[in-house]
Amino acid sequence: MTSRTRAVGKTFGAGLSALALLTATLSATLAPISAAHAQDGMSLIRDTEIEEILHREADPIYAAAGLDPKTVRILLVGDKELNAFATQGLMMGLNTGLILQTETPNQLKGVIAHETGHLAGAHPLRSDEMMKAGLKPMILTMGLGVLAALAGAPDAGAVLFGNASYFGTLGALGYSREQESRADQAGANFLETTGQSGRGLVEFFDNFRYQEVFDQSRRFAYFRSHPLSSDRIDALRAKVERLPHYDAVDSPDELAEHEIMKAKLEGFINPQTALIKYKESDRGFPARYARAIAYYQMKEPDRALRILDALISENEKNPYLWELKGQILFEFNRVPQAEEPQRRSVALKPDAALLRINLGQTLIGLDDPKKIEEGVGELKRALVNEGDNAVAWRLLAQAYDKQGKDGDARLATAEQYFNLGAVREARVFAMRARELLRKDTPEWRRATDIVLASKPSDQDLKALAKEGLN
Repeated sequence: MTSRTRAVGKTFGAGLSALALLTATLSATLAPISAAHAQDGMSLIRDTEIEEILHREADPIYAAAGLDPKTVRILLVGDKELNAFATQGLMMGLNTGLILQTETPNQLKGVIAHETGHLAGAHPLRSDEMMKAGLKPMILTMGLGVLAALAGAPDAGAVLFGNASYFGTLGALGYSREQESRADQAGANFLETTGQSGRGLVEFFDNFRYQEVFDQSRRFAYFRSHPLSSDRIDALRAKVERLPHYDAVDSPDELAEHEIMKAKLEGFINPQTALIKYKESDRGFPARYARAIAYYQMKEPDRALRILDALISENEKNPYLWELKGQILFEFNRVPQAEEPQRRSVALKPDAALLRINLGQTLIGLDDPKKIEEGVGELKRALVNEGDNAVAWRLLAQAYDKQGKDGDARLATAEQYFNLGAVREARVFAMRARELLRKDTPEWRRATDIVLASKPSDQDLKALAKEGLN
């Protein structure tokens, strides 16, 4: 996780790059989320390491369901509430609270398989609740490290919160008992097709069987939208026990990754709890990782760095440890020292956009013309892989401002707002960019495209017509 996690809209650095953890986004370090989101106790988290673990668990299930894994977007929601959801646009949301409640990878994969059953069955499209209650708009940023940057742009955060259209209506879905049963059965079949057991889903439901005796207001959000009953659990158990792979178990690598993911989340989200849970006497990797993150979150960077340096000496090729180190140094105003570890993280994982964004942010922060130019290059390379990354566009705008490229800066800001779904702001900045950019250049045409795609006013259209579109 390479970003931090507070109530102001940030992201984790390398590991938790964009974890709007409970108030931030995550990457290598959990970053805070914006104040508006903090009030709701939820935020969208981005973290390269955690996202990769989740996709390794989920992608075979998506494929078994006939879905292209590349088209399914996993939303990691920074919220202590136990919940998960599937919604329109092939998006699946997993709360950090739910992940922390799972005891094994198989339990988490069981929940993912169940939600995949909803996606494959197009249940979100049929839910009467879809257009009624929505998940509050969530900040889409980069990685744990970059999240912190968002904290310095409250205006952008405020706009984000007011423009949910980018995500569509992510609803607090309500499924019928019939849909739940179908999703259970489909999920069990998907797991069987991938050679995995459905036992974990039964175990997960069994652990919360008591929810059915509570009134709606006292139940976990997941079981309010996904009605649970003893009959349903028993029917699912009867199904999975007959399947050939019922006795399949998680691999050692899967178990290790699951523990690392939980340790990382615990350290960022519940640092004090993490220090109690992961005692100093525990010399295992997950425990030390969690303690390093927890001390970082508790503003003890030197203590965190000592643990982290020891971990790096034993795992020099782990890009997320280098990312986290760079994030800590950057966040505590040791920007020149942050450059090298962030370069190492990118060298070890060159295709990770969030890691490049963190490096670009640091280079821009050095206020050296050559470094700023290099930072622009890193951000552009990141945007090749994640063209809708609003944080990268915001940082690129800052870099262009430092270089005196006013037109390019306004265009980058327009891209930022456009990708946040804030069409009014996108249109305003695109119009300003057109005034400053040389006519008929690719940048000028892109600014024009943004205006036309952002609900232009009659006055805007008249201005475009007078000046010519190309």
